[in-house]
Order: sequence, then C-alpha cells, then structure tokens
Amino acid sequence: MRETNPIIRFVTAIVAVLLCLLTATAAVAAPGPDNDPDDVTGVGDLADVTGLLDVAGLPDVAGVPDVADPPRGEFPDEALNGSQNDATGSSSAAAALGRPRIFSGWGFDTCHTPTTRTMRAWLHSDYRAVGVYYAGPARACRKQPHLTRGWVRSADRMGWHVLPIYVGSQSPCAFSKAKRKHRISRRHPWRQGTAEARDAVSRAAGLGFAPRSPLYLDMEAYSVTRARCTTPTLSFVRAWNRHVRAAGYLPGFYSSSDSGIAQMSRARAAGIPDMPSVIWFARWRVPPTVHREPMLSPGAWQPHRRIHQYSGNVKERHGGRQLHIDRNRMDAPVAIVSG
Repeated sequence: MRETNPIIRFVTAIVAVLLCLLTATAAVAAPGPDNDPDDVTGVGDLADVTGLLDVAGLPDVAGVPDVADPPRGEFPDEALNGSQNDATGSSSAAAALGRPRIFSGWGFDTCHTPTTRTMRAWLHSDYRAVGVYYAGPARACRKQPHLTRGWVRSADRMGWHVLPIYVGSQSPCAFSKAKRKHRISRRHPWRQGTAEARDAVSRAAGLGFAPRSPLYLDMEAYSVTRARCTTPTLSFVRAWNRHVRAAGYLPGFYSSSDSGIAQMSRARAAGIPDMPSVIWFARWRVPPTVHREPMLSPGAWQPHRRIHQYSGNVKERHGGRQLHIDRNRMDAPVAIVSG
C-alpha cells in the first residue's frame, strides 16, 4: 500500500485530538438544578458593589493575595463534631452552648419565601427545615415580601430550621444563561468574594441570623474542565468562606455534585485552605442520603456537615397549601435565630 502523505497524517492527528476534546466536554455532567424563575427586578441586591469590582486597571487589594494561608481563629472542627442533634432544642440554647445548631431530617427550599400561614400549614408534612434565598446579586427571586426578621422569628418558634442561602456571583463558565449575567471577575475574584461575603453577613444579621449560623453560598453548575473557569471560581469561594468565617458564621457551599462539589472535593484533598464548613450537594434521581455521594470521600465533611438535594422542581401540597420546591435530606447546621 502506498504510504500516506505526511501532511494528511498531521491533519488526521489534529482532527483526532479535537474529537477527543469535544467528547470529553460532552461527557461532563449536565448542569445542576437551577429552579429559580426569571429574574425579577428588585432593590438592594449588591448592584452598587458588584458594578465596581471588575473595572479595568483596578489594582489588587494590598496584602490580600488570591492564594493565602488560612486565618487564625477559625472555628475548630470539634465545634461541629461535638454537636448534638438539636432538632427540638431552641436556638438560644444552641447559641449559649457556643456550638452550631444541627438538624437531621427532611428539608425543602423554594425560590419565594412562603407566608407564615403556609409555613404553619406545612407542619402537617415531614419537612422541618426550609431553605430561604435571602440575598445575593444572582438571586432570581429578589422580591421577598415575606422574608423579614419577624418571619424568621415566627418560623423558628414554629419549629422550622432555616437554611439561609446567598446566591452570589457565579462561575465565569456557568451553564445557566441567567447566571452568566452575574459572573465572577477573572481579574479580581478574591476582592469580589470578600465584598460579597460582607454583604452576606450584613444581610444575615439584619434578618436575625446569629453568629454560628451557616450561610450557604449557592454556586450553580459550571464547567470544571478549564482553569479559566475553575481558578477564579475557587478564589472567589475561598475569599467568601474566609470572611464569613472570620465574621463568626459557618460558610456553607451548595452546587451540583459534578461541578462545584467535585472542585471543592479536589481542593480539600489537595490541602487548599479556606474550604467550606458544610457541603450541600445536588444530585437528583438517586435515593436521598448524605453518606453515599461519589464525589465526596467517606470522611470528608463529616459528621453533621452534609445536605443532599435529591429532587427538584416539584409541586407538593400540605395543609391545603401548595409550593414549588426542591427536596433535601440533611444532617447539617441550621440558623440560630437571635431575639
């Protein structure tokens, strides 16, 4: 057989490599759940801060590099490891003990915070924890007329365990088009994460979430195959975690198992500091469990540090009241409510 022309061999090799790359990209898991409806124009969701973070020529903050050692005075792991299930105890009791408040059981999250009447009706369900989207520049349901300090206090007194969710800026490679409107800066991710953490803490305190409460950063699914996607995302998350922790709160992290959770798991295994204290992973259409997530090693974020969102975009009715929710199985910290 006649030998193939060298140019043809070279072109064939290039095509083969490109096909491999395309196949690998397609094999990345589908985007995680993002059940928020279209953004509704609202007020006060950090627009004044995020607009200043990615200005050309803006210098880095002196003394705050994108990779740094963990700060002194972090909450030790023993604070979580030694906690007891406080499913029926009061928030004030948990705060007095100086430990996070732990709940093990069923929870749901929903884009718009329900009324107190609906929360009372849903006491007929098996759920006893509720995730509320309380702030963040990428929050879809910005108008939250029911989410007030009084609502938080009422829900707590009814026996609900609140999960405060902050929808911060999203990965530059977010799969959701809506979330790509609020991208993490590739130039200054650490500064941006720090600024949004300050906002998260301030707004949490304003609603009555006391220190030792978890604040869950919502990072919707994104590509983890390129450094240009993962490097600024990790820097942003680490800065957010560091400031939230330094302010006395527990930094939690929500994402799709095959994107954000996979990246945090790899970073933890590599010994990178400023990791989340609690992991909330989304993997749908599997049995609800906090212990058998393949992206997490068995001893990672244990005990009392995991939430599994196992189903979403479903409608449920309890006590005559219907909600559109995501379902969660949890063994993790919940908010401590002041006052």
